[in-house]
Amino acid sequence: MAKYLLLKHYRGAPAAINDVPMDQWTPEEISAHMQYMSDFAARLEATGEFVDGQALAPEGTFVRYDGEGRPPVTDGPFAETKDLIAGWMIIDVDSYERAVELAGELSAAPGAGGKPIHEWLELRPFLAAPPTITQ
Repeated sequence: MAKYLLLKHYRGAPAAINDVPMDQWTPEEISAHMQYMSDFAARLEATGEFVDGQALAPEGTFVRYDGEGRPPVTDGPFAETKDLIAGWMIIDVDSYERAVELAGELSAAPGAGGKPIHEWLELRPFLAAPPTITQ
């Protein structure tokens, strides 16, 4: 089994086909989207492929170390200037092909008008330990 991270972007990824921002959806459209996500996760829990997932708030700050005895440096609360991750899901699947299949299915979550978003999801494998070489 291999673990993959599915990243849903608020922005920064290529535009979705049904590219209406969520803050312009009706409460019913938001509920349908969230139900789709919940049902998708429940189905993967049943197959043993779901590890974890969370939705994220749009706010965020980059932080870095600025030297001994100095406070951390932040880039400020300028969310509009960077890629924003809307949420993530970790899956544990048998193959890369299965990860791509699931990411494609998740991309079809409903959005405005109840139509699939066809959003781009970032699929990233977890870094695995390098193989041990024995002589």
